[in-house]
Amino acid sequence: MSAHGHVDLGHTVAGWTGTGLALLGFAGAGAAVCAAWVPGIWLGLGVVAVAGIVTWLLHLAGWGKPSGPRPEVDWDWRTRDTGAHAGHADCLGCRFGGPRRALSAAPRPRSVASSPAADGGA
Repeated sequence: MSAHGHVDLGHTVAGWTGTGLALLGFAGAGAAVCAAWVPGIWLGLGVVAVAGIVTWLLHLAGWGKPSGPRPEVDWDWRTRDTGAHAGHADCLGCRFGGPRRALSAAPRPRSVASSPAADGGA
């Protein structure tokens, strides 16, 4: 058992790819700073920006994960999310993915019965 308990930490193809690209970009920009090579700094930061875009596109293609915990059977990082094409509820990335995803990923209004104030704050 890990220090975080028995939980899904969201290891996905999108997450690993984005992290790897961002690491390369930051390392390249850091090396460019040490070498005082200004174009290399911008090149490294450009790779970091590309890492964010690639991660987002992979998430929209189903290689990420929705917010919140997943069933244990889906914890393998190679498991594709089949519900990604419709968009994930409460997912900012899905809302930016286009009008179809924005509608299905829009936050759902909570019912009064599910709010803590309806229970008297208890």
